[in-house]
Amino acid sequence: MLPFEEDARAATWIANQELLKRDPELLKVAEHIRCLDRSDERFAAVLRDTIDQLLNGEATGRYAWKQLFKTEKTHAGTLVEINLQREFRFDDGSDVNNHPMDYRILGIDVDCKFSQDFGGWMIPPEAMGYLCLLIWADDYKSRWSAGLFRVQAEWLNTGGNRDKKLTVKAEHRDKIFWLWRDAKLPENVLLHLPEVTRSQILLKGSRKGQQRVIELFRLVQNRRIGRGAVRTAAQQLDYMARLREGDGRARTVLRKEGIVIAGPYSKHQAIARQIGAEVPQRGEFVSFRVVEAQPHHADRPRVELDGKYWVLATPDDPAEEAPRLPKVANESDA
Repeated sequence: MLPFEEDARAATWIANQELLKRDPELLKVAEHIRCLDRSDERFAAVLRDTIDQLLNGEATGRYAWKQLFKTEKTHAGTLVEINLQREFRFDDGSDVNNHPMDYRILGIDVDCKFSQDFGGWMIPPEAMGYLCLLIWADDYKSRWSAGLFRVQAEWLNTGGNRDKKLTVKAEHRDKIFWLWRDAKLPENVLLHLPEVTRSQILLKGSRKGQQRVIELFRLVQNRRIGRGAVRTAAQQLDYMARLREGDGRARTVLRKEGIVIAGPYSKHQAIARQIGAEVPQRGEFVSFRVVEAQPHHADRPRVELDGKYWVLATPDDPAEEAPRLPKVANESDA
């Protein structure tokens, strides 16, 4: 019995038993990866961070895949491979037919291939007979998939490029054992905002970083905002400084308008959850406006801060200064 059958997201494991029955190595690697990341959050975070790393928003102000240079897009696969190895501590793969395999997982060699276009994985002929970890992520769709594929000649299109690399035939993509299929990629908030809102945030000017961060959290409320969006707004290395309490900084300025900024810390997450706001996850922040609870708020979710009870504000609630959220020791590591 598979260890994930009680998990609703393990449907693919049950649906594709034949692949597992005839390939015990595939099953072994699949179970190991899923045990390392039962919720898919670690894998998804690596993909989110890798795309943000490529965009390099703090230096370039970019927020969209189409803004990347061709060479940067080509480099994406290498960065995904490196960052997954750092996160999950996979061993280096062996040299196979003068081709260094990317990982060695439980003694099994596995190559890693990423494509932003579904089905566009370029598989080297040297990987024939070996396992490939195939990964797809689309920032525009906010979706990603990862699966294991045993490379077999009859399942591949003939390589037509200079390196003779191969792709999986569309009719044989059912031979891919999906660890996660169409999972949710943490949203690139700036990419998905209306153009008018985005232009209000990404103000022009080298000394507008603080104002851009303030506008980001003022205009995009109750929505998870990743580090990449904050870095792109700040356009400076110490982007976290723009968030902290202090004269002219985001938390202080917005608190006077009743807006608090919760980070990915247990105390902040508990407050967001209790009051009914979006809960920030690893590397994320959520802003939301609060007001002191009044009788007309009836039984709305509330949280106690500074000796008073607070609820999420509605458009009809007048602005009032919000309380400070609890201090956290590791704020710079978010």
